[in-house]
Amino acid sequence: MAQRVVVLGATGVFGSRIAARLAHDGRFELVLAGRREAPLEALRASIGDARVRIRALDTACAGFPAALAALEPQLVIHAAGPFQGQDYRVAEACIDAGSDYVDLADGRDFVCGFSRLDERARAAGRLLVSGASSVPALSSAAVDALLPRFGSLDAIEHAINPGNRTPRGDATVASILGYCGRPVRLWRNGCWGVAHGWMDGRRQWFPFGHRRVGVCDVPDLELFPVRYPQARSVVFRAGLELPLLQWATWGMGVLVRLGLIRDLARHAPTLRRMSEWFVRFGSDVGGMAVELRGTDLHGEPLHLCWWLDAGAGDGPQVPVTPAIVLARRWADGLVDARGAMPCMGLLTLEQIVAGFDGFALRTGVEAMPFSR
Repeated sequence: MAQRVVVLGATGVFGSRIAARLAHDGRFELVLAGRREAPLEALRASIGDARVRIRALDTACAGFPAALAALEPQLVIHAAGPFQGQDYRVAEACIDAGSDYVDLADGRDFVCGFSRLDERARAAGRLLVSGASSVPALSSAAVDALLPRFGSLDAIEHAINPGNRTPRGDATVASILGYCGRPVRLWRNGCWGVAHGWMDGRRQWFPFGHRRVGVCDVPDLELFPVRYPQARSVVFRAGLELPLLQWATWGMGVLVRLGLIRDLARHAPTLRRMSEWFVRFGSDVGGMAVELRGTDLHGEPLHLCWWLDAGAGDGPQVPVTPAIVLARRWADGLVDARGAMPCMGLLTLEQIVAGFDGFALRTGVEAMPFSR
């Protein structure tokens, strides 16, 4: 029997890709939800699956829990970001509606605080998963895959840099701007310290070349020191392909740090439109790198990098794939976990990478020159 899956934020950059990849699959009875019907109608027409239903839903409305329950979902995939500053009303509505839940959150406070719902979720026999995206789902799966090759682990440093022509929505831009120039708590040299969003830059190796990246605030910075207690440093960075946009974002971060701009995220729609003036420059190639440094099983220095190369504009398929793979395994009865948790340990790297099939997404592992 097909499982009823509601996709919230279905017309967004990520939600639309989830909808397209779950459509035409007999395991799912798909309901696409968003704030306005017209874009939902257009999305349904583009997908071309007559079984797909649409429903106008606004998660901010007081009547949202009742409206969601009326759909009788079995799984809700929440792709309506940004998640910075959101509460858990959607996940709580899922518990009340008797539905499981998966989101694509990358907000540090949101994902790291998600386990507060664990007792309620377990009592209801429900599975609630946060962060089924590039971080922490894919990033932790990459660390888990490389870890057996280390006798001791000293540092984890990972980074993401999308191609300039990669589609970006207001929610994604707002997510980045939300921590730009603001203090970011980091685990470094065995103790907690502070960096600032988009600062502390470096030139990051990717299989297609080096690009500039700066510190960003993601759940991994808090989750990884607990999951991998042997690591003395955990740093995540992100960047933009065009140096002009990278340095402009850094400059806005400086203004935030000086107190000259109070809420950069509220300018996300305008800044996103301005960035599109430059969309013809750069490329549609982006990537991700997860680096581990330490010693191997014989005590020799070891520096490994798991890398991902995203071409042909397929970069946005990366953050949605963990949620899609998890939904498919859930529908096949292969996920028996219950409770509320970040998406770590639920999917292996092999399972996620298998979900890249059909897209211009390549991965591999590179032995790097060792440096401390």
